[in-house]
Formats: sequence, C-alpha cells, structure tokens
Amino acid sequence: MTGRRFPGSTLPLLEGRYQKHSFDMHFSAFPAAVAAAGGLPVELPYEAGRAAVVERLDGIVITGGQDVEPTRWGGDPMCAVGQVDPTRDAYELDVINAALELNIPILGVCRGMQLINVALGGTLVPHLANDVIDHTAPGQGTGDRVHTVATVQGSVASALFGEEVAVNSLHHQAVDAPGRGLVVTGRAADRTAEALEMPGRPVLGVQWHPEWLEEPDGSFQWLINAATDRAFGCIEAC
Repeated sequence: MTGRRFPGSTLPLLEGRYQKHSFDMHFSAFPAAVAAAGGLPVELPYEAGRAAVVERLDGIVITGGQDVEPTRWGGDPMCAVGQVDPTRDAYELDVINAALELNIPILGVCRGMQLINVALGGTLVPHLANDVIDHTAPGQGTGDRVHTVATVQGSVASALFGEEVAVNSLHHQAVDAPGRGLVVTGRAADRTAEALEMPGRPVLGVQWHPEWLEEPDGSFQWLINAATDRAFGCIEAC
C-alpha cells in the first residue's frame, strides 16, 4: 500500500536534530484491514514506484490523501485545496501503471480512486457542491456513515455492497469523466461518482474510506480474493 512523505519539521515533538529529515506515514488502519482480510501488508515508500518492486506484489492499495496535482488531469492549478505533492503523484502513478501492465489487482481508496482515473486519462470534479450532500462531512467522525451509495446492477460494487450502501465521506473532489476502460458503478444521491471499476480487470475504486468503517464492507476482502485468484492462476499456468 502507498503512503505519504512529510518533512520532519511538521512533527514538532520530534527532537530538533531530526527535524531536517523527512519521514513516511501510513495510516495504520490500512495494513490492519489488509491483514484482517487475510493478506500480508507491505507499505511502499516513494522509492518503490518501480515495476521491479510491483511485480513482487500480489495486490496494490492506493491510499487516500491530498489533492492530485491539477495539471495532471487538465484542471486549473488554483483549484487544489492544501499543498499538493507532485512526487507522490508520480510514484503512485508509476505503481498504478505497473500494476495495470502486470494485471495485478488494484484497490483505490478516495484519492486512490481518483488517481486511478487520472492514470487512465480521466478527469476530476475540482470541488463538489454541498447543496445536497457535503462530502467533507464536517463534524462527523472518520467512521461515521453519512450518506448512501447506489450501485449498478451486475457490477462488482453491487456484488460487494448490495444495491445500496451507507458510507463515510471525507473528500471535496471526485471522478468526473471516467478514464479509458473505466466505468462508474456507484453514485451518491447527488450523482457524485463513488465506485469505479474496469470490467474484466481486477481494478476497483471506492470514494469512501472502508479502512475506517467499524464493519468491513468487502473492499479489502475483494482485493485479497482477487490477489489470491491471480497468484494461483499464475501457479497453475506456470
């Protein structure tokens, strides 16, 4: 699973002499969710964005975080909220492209779903209106289910989550035009894209954060099952 990188100066409790160094951060809920689904978690630093690393893995989680640098999807550079990280964008895009080339299952969470879309030429909604649903969910906990998502019949999302699923929500952007081969298979009541798939390929994106839900919703189990199927299929073929 991918993560973020911060300068040590952003961690004030760190002893002063170490603040000139950077550190990697991975929310612990991600490896916990992978392990609970039966997988062996591997946290990927920025230097792991290479095919030589990705080919050793059975599945990939592209995690949440800051906005994707807008020029990567044709957006106005001024539409980003907060500081972007072009280096993170580049490394995660390399991971996604290598996984697609090798047909390694990919689960994209929040920003991860958006970045899968960008990798395949799709665009994003720069900032969602909040007249029907405020997707930033101010005042709500990270695990609070604040709105529902309706899924497309016959999709992976429908098989995993049912016709409708209540989800948490912690984002201000979303998938707009789907990228090559991708289809939106779940939408909120305001038509915001909430689930994304590539029919015939092991690619799934969810706009919510399943790692923080108290009850598992099937996203991570899907990844582990897809990774197991690919691994055993390769063993039998080889």
